[in-house]
Amino acid sequence: MLKLNVTGLSRGILLLSLLGSFTSVKAEDLTLLNVSYDPTREFYEDYNKLFQKYWKEKKGDHVTINQSHGGGGKQTRAIIDGLDADVATLALAYDVNQLFEKGKLIPQSWQTRLPNNSCPYLSTQVFLVRKGNPLGIKDWDDLAKKGVSVVTPNPKTSGGARWGYLAAWGFGLKKLGGEAAAKELVKGIFNNAAVLDTGARGSTVTFAERELGDVLITWENEAHLVLKEFGANNFEIIYPSLSILAEPPVTVVDVVARRHGTTEVATAYLEHLYSKEAQELAAKHFYRPSDKAILQANASKFPAIQLFKIDEVFGSWDKAQTTHFADGGVFDQIYGVK
Repeated sequence: MLKLNVTGLSRGILLLSLLGSFTSVKAEDLTLLNVSYDPTREFYEDYNKLFQKYWKEKKGDHVTINQSHGGGGKQTRAIIDGLDADVATLALAYDVNQLFEKGKLIPQSWQTRLPNNSCPYLSTQVFLVRKGNPLGIKDWDDLAKKGVSVVTPNPKTSGGARWGYLAAWGFGLKKLGGEAAAKELVKGIFNNAAVLDTGARGSTVTFAERELGDVLITWENEAHLVLKEFGANNFEIIYPSLSILAEPPVTVVDVVARRHGTTEVATAYLEHLYSKEAQELAAKHFYRPSDKAILQANASKFPAIQLFKIDEVFGSWDKAQTTHFADGGVFDQIYGVK
């Protein structure tokens, strides 16, 4: 009888010990690194708090999320060169494709893993001018006029700049009469460039803080951030008659996440971007939600301008990259090395 009691007690101690071990395994401190393009800082600062709360309630784990920001092209190269990103939230699909093609860090099918081609939010390119719009900037062809000083990032390093360049090219094709007119327009715009910063946030600082240039070509959300930070009495946003539908994609960086043991939480971090609360947060930060109902509910924030998709005009990002931004491509031909 005594033996049975001891055995029962031993089993109880063992069970408590196992439960204690199980609890310690479940309650973890996890760390993610989100490597992103330039103007997403403020959105992800807010989103990270949202996700931390969600994951704590779901799994009991605390997640620390670090952020790295810069020109999209530079960020892509940094990941390929060894920056340990668990997730990449970049400016364009071509950059993410490089993580497969050059880095072998993600599968070729990465774009099928999340809804809307792995693009949880959308954007476009707009103009920011000084209050009163003293030069009367209305559309892309105004940016090529003599005496207009343009601020834009460098398409070689900035995803946003590539979207802006292609938006202008598409305007030239559709509104000015074809390839020759498009090339002349874009050449005129970049000949008017006062500064080519490496990323969108650098161009914002150049235009808003250093007060250089007459017009800034930038992301829609970045333009609204300037109004918030520097005052709507100092700047105004101009929507061109035609622009491009920018589709910034996201992906888990599989090789890194497996090595860090963060695949589950990194996947959830990106999946939660499609939740109702995250989509509302995107709209608050002037990203166009991929959720059509939430986009419609926030329609007053997003003027209904004509937007074209990159595939409709350029075939694909790979074709656009090779033709326009590769070494010796059209951008190098019209701008040269300055």
